Amino acid sequence: MEEIPCETRYTAEEAYPEVRASGRDRRCALAILSNVGGGVSEMSAVGLYLYGQFTGGARPEVAECFRGIAEVEMRHLTIFAQLARQMGEDPRLWSPFQGRRRYWSPEYLNYPRRLDQTLRYAVEEERGCIRKYQQQLRWIGDENVAANLRRIIADEEVHVRVLTGLYQSYCQDFGLDLKTSATR
Repeated sequence: MEEIPCETRYTAEEAYPEVRASGRDRRCALAILSNVGGGVSEMSAVGLYLYGQFTGGARPEVAECFRGIAEVEMRHLTIFAQLARQMGEDPRLWSPFQGRRRYWSPEYLNYPRRLDQTLRYAVEEERGCIRKYQQQLRWIGDENVAANLRRIIADEEVHVRVLTGLYQSYCQDFGLDLKTSATR
């Protein structure tokens, strides 16, 4: 696996933009709120990496990577919660669903038992977030919200590279092609 410097190991190099929505925008706020507590969300990412950290004990270096990525995902969770609140939504761990609010649930997660499954699932989830945030960028008109989405996408891309490197280092024996199996 390519060595990534500790201070930039789990985040992109550029600075985070100011977290400041330009005003109230219900449609945008609901989309951002789904990034807080939806099925494909930062809360789901935190849950995934905490579980990976708890079960990665046989490989302390992998557990440490999961811990580091979870910390970055918690920062993303905070950014999205602040933006949703600034745009007029209550930043609980919930998201819009069929005109109502659905609270985040650990049932949203898969709980793979093998390291190769965990890493493949993590890459799939990171790519799912990237796709979701890129789709939001297509219509969100608030430049600061868009700048935060772009910055968070950059971190998620780092996570894909780190997780892919872990897979290549520890899971070659499984004979799976991460590039094709992790895409949806």
